[in-house]
Amino acid sequence: MSSTAANNVVLTVTPNPAVDVTYTVDGINLGSSHRVPTPLYRAGGKGLNVSRVAHQLGHPTLALATAGGPAGEQFRADLVASGMLHHLVPVAAATRRTIALVDTAADNTTSIFNEVGPALTGAEWQSLAAAVVDHLGGVQTSDGVSRPGVLVGSGSLPDQAPVDFYPALVALAHGAGVPAIIDTSGSGILAAAKAGADLLKPNNHELMEAVGESDLVLAARKLMDLGAKRVLVSVGEEGMLAFSADAPTSYIQAKLPAPLSGNPTGAGDAAVSAAAVALANGVEDLREILRRATAWSAAAVLMPGAGEISPRHAELADQLIITDH
Repeated sequence: MSSTAANNVVLTVTPNPAVDVTYTVDGINLGSSHRVPTPLYRAGGKGLNVSRVAHQLGHPTLALATAGGPAGEQFRADLVASGMLHHLVPVAAATRRTIALVDTAADNTTSIFNEVGPALTGAEWQSLAAAVVDHLGGVQTSDGVSRPGVLVGSGSLPDQAPVDFYPALVALAHGAGVPAIIDTSGSGILAAAKAGADLLKPNNHELMEAVGESDLVLAARKLMDLGAKRVLVSVGEEGMLAFSADAPTSYIQAKLPAPLSGNPTGAGDAAVSAAAVALANGVEDLREILRRATAWSAAAVLMPGAGEISPRHAELADQLIITDH
């Protein structure tokens, strides 16, 4: 479907955004000094990455997040420069940073250091929720006012966050008549499933840890038993698995013939972006959602920073091996 079709805006919510700092290092020697090129600074956070990928491919999106302090100003400046539609809710606490070290001498092995997100006040949480409600009613784009076709809640929650934040997002989306995608970890996955999220996107480790189940297939089925409609699970070199509550005893797997080398930092976010664009445009077929999500995820590995994918995504989609289980 064309990116100018009605009702296909991807609305993302990032409650714990960050300024992403990516260093490329030609070999890491612990305890030693390293001379490195200027790092890549980018407004980040999982929901921001979802919007960036959609924006790169010409799909309308609005990224909703918080911003505060000097880092928040850097965050805002990067979004303005990107040209991506966004709404930042001002908060008192400084926006956190995440630092990625990409070691080119070790096959681009990436080490990530995530600062803990600062706590927001009750009034700031209310402002963020009010912004969600406002944009669910309509988003001003270059083509006029459009209603979102999907709501994506993505990432960790800052300290002292409302425990029902993601379930509340699901309820708001359904109240507005749009599907909700949630990509988080821990108890948040379970809460979103119980709220009836239309799609959950954990990786295999997050899923098994949250559910307390060592069998990946059984873990995904438990999320659907709780109320989730679809579950996409990243499984590293084995690609991605897709489950649907409409056929809970089976699943679909998509993988490339051989794994790709690169930076996997934003791969999961690219998969969420693909699923969001699909649902926003009325694509319900699980196989097609899986195909797009796996291809976009693989294409993200080929790029230096999170929030972008390689132009090879269509080529990679054609190479996928898709198997019914």
